[in-house]
Amino acid sequence: MPRSTRSRPASSRPASPPARRTGEGPDTAEPVDAADPADAPDAIDGLDAPGADGDDAVDAALALAASDAAAPEPVAPDTASRERVLADVAALPSLPGVYRYFDAAGQVLYVGKARDLKKRVSSYFQKNHGGTRIGHMVTKIARLETTVVRSEAEALLLENNLIKSLNPRYNILFRDDKSYPYLKLTGALSADAVAETGAGHFPRLAYYRGSVDRRHRYFGPYPSAWAVKDTIQLLQKVFLLRTCEDTVFANRTRPCLLYQIKRCSAPCVGHIGPAEYARDVRQAERFLLGEQQALIDGLTQEMMAHAEALEFERAAELRNRLGALSRVLHQQAVEDNTGHPTRDADVLAVRVQGGRACVNLAMVRGGRHLGDRPHFPSHVDDGAALAADAAQEPGTETGTEPGTETGELAGDAEAAAVLDTAEVERRVLEAFIAQHYLEAPVPPLLVLSHAVDKGLIEALSVQAGVRVSAQHQPREARRAWLDMCIRGAELRLAQLLAEEGSQQARTRALVDALGLAPPVLEDVRIECFDISHTAGEATQASCVVFEEHRMQPAQYRRYNIEGVTGGDDYAAMRQVLLRRYGRLAASADGEAERSGPGRLPDLVLVDGGKGQVAMAREVFEQLGLDIARIVGVEKGEGRKVGLEELVFADGRPKVGLGRDSAALMLVAQIRDEAHRFAITGMRARRASVRTGGSALEDIPGVGPKKRARLLQRFGGVRGVGRASVEDLLSVEGISRQLAEEIYRALH
Repeated sequence: MPRSTRSRPASSRPASPPARRTGEGPDTAEPVDAADPADAPDAIDGLDAPGADGDDAVDAALALAASDAAAPEPVAPDTASRERVLADVAALPSLPGVYRYFDAAGQVLYVGKARDLKKRVSSYFQKNHGGTRIGHMVTKIARLETTVVRSEAEALLLENNLIKSLNPRYNILFRDDKSYPYLKLTGALSADAVAETGAGHFPRLAYYRGSVDRRHRYFGPYPSAWAVKDTIQLLQKVFLLRTCEDTVFANRTRPCLLYQIKRCSAPCVGHIGPAEYARDVRQAERFLLGEQQALIDGLTQEMMAHAEALEFERAAELRNRLGALSRVLHQQAVEDNTGHPTRDADVLAVRVQGGRACVNLAMVRGGRHLGDRPHFPSHVDDGAALAADAAQEPGTETGTEPGTETGELAGDAEAAAVLDTAEVERRVLEAFIAQHYLEAPVPPLLVLSHAVDKGLIEALSVQAGVRVSAQHQPREARRAWLDMCIRGAELRLAQLLAEEGSQQARTRALVDALGLAPPVLEDVRIECFDISHTAGEATQASCVVFEEHRMQPAQYRRYNIEGVTGGDDYAAMRQVLLRRYGRLAASADGEAERSGPGRLPDLVLVDGGKGQVAMAREVFEQLGLDIARIVGVEKGEGRKVGLEELVFADGRPKVGLGRDSAALMLVAQIRDEAHRFAITGMRARRASVRTGGSALEDIPGVGPKKRARLLQRFGGVRGVGRASVEDLLSVEGISRQLAEEIYRALH
């Protein structure tokens, strides 16, 4: 059974899980006004294996994420911690498992897996890594945790779940995208569909993203929403299936426009019977499953049979359908005609350049190329140093091919000099495969630009429960798929590098214009504030963050402003700045960390002129912070874009950067994002207030249905507030006791 341990002297390791840790170690940086993270368990021994209640092992290990979030600057351990780590390494078993390194502050450094934990982990401490990035990481290791598993598949699952949740500093990381979309065919055709006429017996095509409902059929996944909608339009043209909601279907009295333009057969008004519609649905399913030739042959035979029976109208309809289908198939020039039974495949190509990488994923379903989607990992730099180190280690597991360790460490210049570009790309591709297919369905075939470790593909097969094969040097149609995917990766990577170069130039221009002197340009952190309200109603402040040459949406914050006069933007600005920086100002030495979301920014932008800047200066002086950080963005003459001026809190004269200034473009980008974020939040809050979303929902006994009846009866929350108890009793479902409770709550 998998078991997890923390670093401690071997003789003191408990046989059973100890009590939960409370108050151990320093607090991690948290956003202002955020709750403290939950305490993490001290150990997670006795976990069940994935595959036999294996989710418990993963969930228990992931529980550490609450307190072990990645920190940009690792903290070096003391001598005692180092000795405990070495003692724990000596006691490790020669079994497969996952290991995790932490620094002295409890921040996760690296997550990896090994076939032999003792050999792999020992190699880090037995070899002199010099001044490499691996060596830098090893000097920071203050604590070790390991989880023993039964197989490489279990290790793969746990390792990459931990990578996704902990965001380790030294792992190649692929950011989680939103889930892939599917094409949904609603309902299931019953055996007596001929006798039924309800909407449920006329399945509809729909775009879908989310969890799967077994009552429906799903096709995909597709790389983008556009690919799903394009396929729906294609199926409408060929098979005339409906796309309307069931409520619309049930209330139609005449055909809609889609029937007029020959995109629907109008089952809603009986222009086609259930049996004929069911036949069209089955044909559409065969098309989506890749049985195009069999579908064409069947339609051809049916057309000839109708012609011989002198049913020329039906024969003409089938002829038109065959023509539309042929045109669609002709457009799919990359259709697989190799005769291979596998018609579902993912094509993966990777390119690395300039310290960045792009993995392009193209999807082929039913023999049709559905499009591609690029993925850009972080922590790449020009190498995969840990993988290179693992391949050269004398302690690496016997029989382990290079690339077995999928949690690669990135950015070691020394290792990058040893590895050529193709080897680095292979490491990145392996990291993507391991992380991506934890949640995404795995097709039976992967067409790859680089050969990857066989053990990785075998682990995927075990995890998915189906045989997965990988093809590195395909031919014919699959070669065309791969060539297109490689070209897409090259173009997307070139585009990314160009955009990042432009953004870096903007950051540099702003730093130079304002006389900032950051140690590292990439670490420049800018926060911008804006206030939004409607005539004093639903006042809300926004804070957006710019760091690492791009906006950081995960660090955005909204603040509901309370206790100030409606429309008083100065008081609102004072409140949000106090809430944002009061806690940071109280930290040690009056200064927070130099990196990460918990530190003071290098520049604070406020959307406003002298008045807002003066208020910000007053707050900073009260908190003992450097007022030179404050810059106001004042509208120019006529409030025209490009004429903005920068107002400084420390008395420097205003600066007009010029319409074509790269620095002004960056300031405007950040200011506009703060405005957008504030106004969208304000509108949502205003709508909630006006519809009584919060006032009524907070009353015990008033659920969504009763709230809707109250609002419909009285025209809004203000009408409900003016209603007497007797008036409230006139609403269905409202008892006298509840009416009195509502009246008291609103008065």
